[in-house]
Order: sequence, then C-alpha cells, then structure tokens
Amino acid sequence: MNDIITLGIESSCDETSAAIILNGREILSNIISSQIDIHKKFGGVVPEVASRKHVEVISNVINEAVKEANIKLNDVNLVASTYGPGLVGALLVGLSAAKGIAMSLNKPFIGVNHIEGHICANYIAHKELEPPFTCLVVSGGHTHLIYVKDYGEYEILGRTRDDAAGEAYDKIARAIGLGYPGGPLIDKLAKEGNKFAIEFPKVYLEDDSFDFSFSGLKSAVLNYLNKMNMQGQEINKADVAASFQQAVIEVLVNKAVKAAKFNKTDKLCLAGGVASNSALREELVKQCRKEGISLFYPPAVLCTDNAAMIACCGYYEYIKGRTSAFSLNAVPSLKIGERD
Repeated sequence: MNDIITLGIESSCDETSAAIILNGREILSNIISSQIDIHKKFGGVVPEVASRKHVEVISNVINEAVKEANIKLNDVNLVASTYGPGLVGALLVGLSAAKGIAMSLNKPFIGVNHIEGHICANYIAHKELEPPFTCLVVSGGHTHLIYVKDYGEYEILGRTRDDAAGEAYDKIARAIGLGYPGGPLIDKLAKEGNKFAIEFPKVYLEDDSFDFSFSGLKSAVLNYLNKMNMQGQEINKADVAASFQQAVIEVLVNKAVKAAKFNKTDKLCLAGGVASNSALREELVKQCRKEGISLFYPPAVLCTDNAAMIACCGYYEYIKGRTSAFSLNAVPSLKIGERD
C-alpha cells in the first residue's frame, strides 16, 4: 500500500491542534495551541470564549503543522477532524476547517470520535501495539473501561454513572483553592501529603460492575472541608489532595486490572488527560507487573487533546473503507462506537 499522509484537526474543547501523520503512526508534526491561561481566570472552560479563540488561531495552527512536516498541503491524502464529543461551537470550528480543506483538495474526509482518538494515541506511542486489548480512558469529561476488539471496534465494559474522574479532580482542586486545571495541581500537591490521612469512600458499586461513580467521593471531600471550616480546624491541603487521589486511583486501577483479566487480555492501555497522572501510572505499573499484564500509555503530550491522535484514528477508519459525508455535523454528546 502506498504511504498515506493524514492531516488531523482537533478543537473539541480548549486546545486548537493540527497534525500531519504518516501511515497512521509516525508524527511529522503535532502543533497544539492551548487556551489554559485564558480560562484559568474563570476557573474552567467558557464555551463561547473557547470557540472564538479557535476561530482566531486555527488557520495559523494548520499552516504551522504543514510547514513543520515539510510537505505541501496538496500532499495530504486524507483529512480527519473531531466531530464529537465536545463543546458544539468549538467542534464546529475544526470540523468546518477540515471539510473546507478536504473539499478544496478533492480528498477524502473523516469525522473522528474524540474518545476513540485518545485510545489511538497509544498506537503512535507504541508501534508494536495491536488490538485486542483493554483500555482505561480517563479524562475531564469521560471515564470508560473499553475492550478494543480491533481497530475501530469497541465494546464498552463500564463508564461513570455521574462525574468523570477528571471532573471530580477539577471540583476538588477548586474547593481547596488550587485553581484550574485541577488534575495536575492535585497530582503535584498530593506528593507532599499522606494518602492514608483521611478515609474517603472508595465506590465499587455491584460486585460484577465495571462502572464508576465519583459523586459520592466528591461530596465526602466537600463535607470534610465544610466540617473542618465550621470547627475552625486547620486543613492540611496536601493530605486532602493525597487522600482524595488515593480513593480515585484505587478504584480505577482495581477495575482496570479486573477488566483486563475478565477479557483474558494481557495488554492494558491507559488513555485521556488523566492518563498523565503520575500516581495513577505508578499504581498501574505495580499492579500490572503483579498480574503479568503489559501496560501501555502515551507520553504526556499525547494524553492531552491533540490532533496526532485524531489523525491516527482517522487513518485506521479510512483503511477500513470508511469516509464521512461533507454534510457531517458536530455531535456534542457522541458516544464511543457510534458512526456518522
């Protein structure tokens, strides 16, 4: 098969990204323009602000990706863009740019599921990785356990019934005055604390369930903080961060390892923004080694939202014979495995 050069575009939330990928797994460029500093003062992402910023920078980001890859735009064989899930206004910016480029070049266009993109980041990081495997996807908006049967073929084993893990991190970080984004800040502060200092609930649900629930844990932490404040007692923020993180990670790791054994797979992948959490990685490494399971996770730059993972996912969709119509619209609540 001839080489396939894919232009990927990602704009589902607060990162504007464009990447050029060769044959699905080799990064020629991966440009990311982050809006974190803009949204910090609001304590979270403001959708309208994010959309406007995407409009401002997307052309420059795409041009920079093409230039860094040392190709001409016409060399691109395929254009892939996130069409969901995400913020509808933000999604439409990247989607419109991708469709416009594909149409002008008379090249195929593919809409990519953002969550599936996160899973595919592992293919870029680990050239030897092939399905089937079990994958734990943990991000600001999603917490899933997924059995990856083949490229583009997914079975959802479990998901959060309320808050995503990353969402809980952001809310607790805000409650203890750490700011935004909460995940990295809690991970950093937790290293200074005692993870066994406070007994927060670890929610496993039914014995045979691979689902998650973090709303009870979030409420327990907030109640603890309110109680300490009402009693005028000093709060050890590092202990709170460490104890909260321990309650999240223990459940994530135990369920992920259990799912891998349930699927009789000796490969477990980690994906999503929270996949860069150092404590989560350390505990998974330890437990996977104990169970004889090979663990895969991307470098930090491929855990956050980026277009390289979108291009990779689009490539595997394309070689399976799938393309998208130019009438494809953004789907903010797109589920994994759904097809346009």
